[in-house]
Amino acid sequence: MSNNLNTEIIYAALSNIAHPDQSINGSAPNIIDAALVKEVRTQGASVFVDLEFNYPAQTKHAALTQEIKTLVQAIEGVSDVTVTIQTKIASHAATGSGKVIPNIKNVIAVASGKGGVGKSTTAVNIALALIAEGATVGLLDADIYGPSQPMMTGTSGRPETLDGKLMEPKRNHGLQINSIGFMVSDDQAMVWRGPMASSALEQLITQTNWQALDYLIIDMPPGTGDIQLTLAQKIAVSGALIVTTPQDIALIDARKGVRMFEKVGIPILGLVENMAVHVCSNCGHTEHIFGQDGGRKMAEELGVSCLGSLPLDINIRLQAGSGKPTVVAEPNSAAALLYGDIARRATLKIATTISQDSGPKFPTISISKTT
Repeated sequence: MSNNLNTEIIYAALSNIAHPDQSINGSAPNIIDAALVKEVRTQGASVFVDLEFNYPAQTKHAALTQEIKTLVQAIEGVSDVTVTIQTKIASHAATGSGKVIPNIKNVIAVASGKGGVGKSTTAVNIALALIAEGATVGLLDADIYGPSQPMMTGTSGRPETLDGKLMEPKRNHGLQINSIGFMVSDDQAMVWRGPMASSALEQLITQTNWQALDYLIIDMPPGTGDIQLTLAQKIAVSGALIVTTPQDIALIDARKGVRMFEKVGIPILGLVENMAVHVCSNCGHTEHIFGQDGGRKMAEELGVSCLGSLPLDINIRLQAGSGKPTVVAEPNSAAALLYGDIARRATLKIATTISQDSGPKFPTISISKTT
């Protein structure tokens, strides 16, 4: 048996392994081209493969490790293979004149052009999916007029403060959570003008004592108004997810949401098509109640990614309403796995297409006197 294994042969073998989330941009890179493999070392007949992920994908590690071991151990002269996987999530502040919030690496806005498309349910399940993938995650309920995350996360009560300046986030299911809903009663109507709501959003983000977050998921109010503009101008946002349903009226509003974020310099991570298909819980019959593939077709039209399609499932609604969303209530269910796919694809998009800590995207305006 040779004591000097050829690493070029090992690299060539590894180039046959597809990226575990290969469909993100419609391409299928291998783990070498995608720069997941940081180093290959040999010691006698032993091979050591070091990988580094720049987005959370913990649920993919075991299968990828086994695939590498099987492939490399088939090479003549190899006796054993050791695979090491690390995850290093960088900070990506891709937009606006907004400031980077201490202790937060990345901010993801989950938005919709209109209400009733399942945006909040999608936001909380994506946040929980990222925790399952190994990330540290916060969830901010920015829907000032209709906060729902206290119910969905099973949290309540006014936030505490330890220093008299910052609010301590609520914690449940591994999430750090804050919401205007913690500060008002359930039946209190939020009759606020735009500037008041925008100020409340900024305070919720900047005056919460977030602890070392890889991602802060912001559940945005529906529409394209003051709060969205405040977010773009005041906070450094990494990207936005747009949630829609397949029917034409929802797609019209989703298109406006995409264009609004593009105008203020926030990258679109992709569309999430919710309620794409209904599966009868009694007989298993599937039916596209709101139309078929509308979100995917619009994503192609707008030149953005469709990160995934979710079913219209009564269990998703019931689980969110009970304070245990699908990802924690049924982590191995088909729906939970879909949320995981969307979460990984969104964060991979941030890691691979958005420059780290880039400067302001808003134009600098100067006024000079001319004669």
